[in-house]
Amino acid sequence: MEDFVRIFDTTLRDGEQCPGAAMSEDEKVEIAQHLARMRVDVIEAGFPVSSPVQFKAVERIAREIEGPIICGLARALRPDLEAARDALQPAKKRRIHTFIASSPIHMKHKLGKNPSEVLQMAREAVRMARGFVDDVEFSPEDATRSEWEFLRELVEAVIEEGATTINIPDTVGYTTPQEYMDLFRFLKKEVKGADKVIFSAHCHNDLGLAVANSLATVIAGGRQIECTINGIGERAGNTAMEEIVMALKTRKDTFGVETNIDSTLITRGSHLVKTITGMVVQPNKAIVGANAFAHESGIHQDGVIKNRQTYEIMTPESVGLKSNRMVLGRHSGRAGFKDRIIRMGFDPKPEEIDNAYQRFLEIADKKKEVFDEDIAALFQAEISRSQVEEKFALVSFEQSTGSEKTPTSKITLKIGNETKEGVANGDGPVDSIFKAINQLTGISPFLSRLVISPVTEGTDAMAEASVSLEKGEKRVVGKGDSTDIIEACAKAYINALNRL
Repeated sequence: MEDFVRIFDTTLRDGEQCPGAAMSEDEKVEIAQHLARMRVDVIEAGFPVSSPVQFKAVERIAREIEGPIICGLARALRPDLEAARDALQPAKKRRIHTFIASSPIHMKHKLGKNPSEVLQMAREAVRMARGFVDDVEFSPEDATRSEWEFLRELVEAVIEEGATTINIPDTVGYTTPQEYMDLFRFLKKEVKGADKVIFSAHCHNDLGLAVANSLATVIAGGRQIECTINGIGERAGNTAMEEIVMALKTRKDTFGVETNIDSTLITRGSHLVKTITGMVVQPNKAIVGANAFAHESGIHQDGVIKNRQTYEIMTPESVGLKSNRMVLGRHSGRAGFKDRIIRMGFDPKPEEIDNAYQRFLEIADKKKEVFDEDIAALFQAEISRSQVEEKFALVSFEQSTGSEKTPTSKITLKIGNETKEGVANGDGPVDSIFKAINQLTGISPFLSRLVISPVTEGTDAMAEASVSLEKGEKRVVGKGDSTDIIEACAKAYINALNRL
């Protein structure tokens, strides 16, 4: 079908060749089950002849997974082809994918064969594979560095022997979109029988062009793309399945084709592969990176709040996320901050928003990201302060402490219209700053309770301090917050004094 592109997933074969990404049999089956749920057309389950473990994993996937075609890789050698045949036997739909090198450098230095010998080996391999299964894929390895006329002769020969899919791999990630497109057009035009087979692209990402190259073949008439989840694979990896699927879906106006993939399962699949292989996904990775649907810029947040399409060309829901993510940080604007406050259930007054936003900017300069819990603590503290007349306000403080030093605090307070400075020693940093505050305010209440707790995780987490003070019959509670524990304690203590 001209308007349909098949997704051939090779996460379990080429993806596993990524250093450190080896998977157990159970893990391979788990990924294969998810690929089937995603509705991939072909699962390349492994390279059966390479080891008993590989053979067993392919055989088990062939037995347990229904829906997709199950494919096994084989060199153009009888033992490989027989191993693939045997491992794939339980599958309802099975494919043997056989290959042989076709570039001058590979034929000479890797195979030690001349072109006529390679041509004969390819013919025999496809003929044998076709005797085992009805669905045979052939790949001339390192096709993009091969001579075009030899490729034409080779592809024509394997089609005569019964190959049903012709894969043209960019094995070393060497080609460019225009070159790759031209090669596909040449083969589709010049090869006898080209109209009887599906042409496929298999790209590596050595120059960062795997996705672009694969998409170029769709324009040139390619109707299968070989890819992996998260783009894992040899060296710089393979074409990323999630990027291909969403590019074809989002830009159907350009490519005019569809896939079978349920894109809402993309994020879950990405997380599954990341967890099993330990291959971390970079935050700025397209589609599945942590920042793919995150907005921090104030201009962007304001636009997205008004209309998501201003800065989102696809919805986060389309790839399985619940929503986008407004990252509150130093680049965020007032609109994003206010939107987050309201979403969290607060009903702020304009002056509360203004004051809280200024506090937020101070915190954002100290933290990489300000979380909801930080915002809640900050806003609650702002509401708490707005309910009390501020006779005392913290201006600044300095501390000197250490294992061989007596903790000393120097603090500056605004008291009414005056600014005063005081210094005091104590048993610890918190004790010394409380004594310095007492010295300046002339109040020495009884401290009945002090609780310090992190609002979020990490060394730059917001700290929330709660102080209970008693004086005579009166008992008050003050709260303060900061990324600095001592500052949070000082603010809580001053807030309580204001309440007294």
